[in-house]
Amino acid sequence: MTFHNVLTHQPQRVITQPHFFILSKGKNAGKPLKESCPNCFLITVKTEEETEILYWIAYFLWKSNFWHQFQIGSVIPFIRITTFKSCFRDEVLKAYKQYQKHQEFVSRIQQLEAYQYKYAKTIEQIEKLKWALLQNQLR
Repeated sequence: MTFHNVLTHQPQRVITQPHFFILSKGKNAGKPLKESCPNCFLITVKTEEETEILYWIAYFLWKSNFWHQFQIGSVIPFIRITTFKSCFRDEVLKAYKQYQKHQEFVSRIQQLEAYQYKYAKTIEQIEKLKWALLQNQLR
């Protein structure tokens, strides 16, 4: 089991430990981020390996719309830090109980994301080629 600390992010705070961020407001509340932004939580851990594990747990929770049930606010939805801390801790404990299964799942998701990135680049190149052909036709 890993020890993690969840804090409200303050831009002037100096962060020396391995960390990542979780968006706390808006329709994407709960989304894990590598870089900070306004309205986010800071999650610090002791090692980079723990950062990666917790990042992927947070990613799965966000992608499965887990945090939607905890969002409050009528205009701009947000997640309370106390709610986030308790629910995230519970989900981390569940993931560590099935650690091997979790690791296999992470590797599969990473592989699919690599394919998605590769195909997105291919589509981008096809769009550039179409544009070049259209420009050539107009000359």
